[in-house]
Amino acid sequence: MKITYHGHACFLIESDGHKLLIDPFITGNPLAKVKQEDLICSYVLLTHGHNDHFGDTVEIAKRNKATVIAPFELATFCERKGCQAHGMHIGGSHDFEFGRVKLTIAHHGSAYINDTIHYTGNPCGYVLTLGKKNIYHAGDTGLFLDMQLIGKRNKLDVALLPIGGNFTMDIEDAIQAAKFLKPKLVIPMHYQTFGLIDKDPQEFAKKLKGSGIKVKVLDFGETLVLN
Repeated sequence: MKITYHGHACFLIESDGHKLLIDPFITGNPLAKVKQEDLICSYVLLTHGHNDHFGDTVEIAKRNKATVIAPFELATFCERKGCQAHGMHIGGSHDFEFGRVKLTIAHHGSAYINDTIHYTGNPCGYVLTLGKKNIYHAGDTGLFLDMQLIGKRNKLDVALLPIGGNFTMDIEDAIQAAKFLKPKLVIPMHYQTFGLIDKDPQEFAKKLKGSGIKVKVLDFGETLVLN
């Protein structure tokens, strides 16, 4: 399994020949080292409809003939833009060809904004069961106590957690989230894209030392291989 970080909340997860792209904010992302037209995937997963997460979804999904997995209203929004989509809701799970997807709560907002504001349902996080690995992408969220339940029920191998503050958890809250979730490994995300979230992921890693939870800070464009 491979996990590549493209900045902000965007990850490409490769597992058994399948490529899952999460929150593909590439165009307009100052940290991205890849062009959206170079990304290859079979599925696009969206945590919510904000522009800095929805990003290049339509272009990437159409070009790759990829299915968009998203909360129901957001999936419907994608369908109306010509994408193939699979809608879900929080608490729901579904077995796809690549593994199981379960939607979790996320304390945030969700709307796509251009000339108007498009309602795109509730935001979410994802627990992905890919082979023998469980990966949690928290989406944009504040800290919540039920993270303990997510960790207890899923025995997480990897947790992808926002640390930037202002719009999501900050470093201190993300540290508490990691302790609630108890994953084997945490990868911080959602930092340094904009001035308001200019946090240092190394500070997060340093403060989690001694907790028994490993931290991997991925450079933008870096790939982690999980055995």
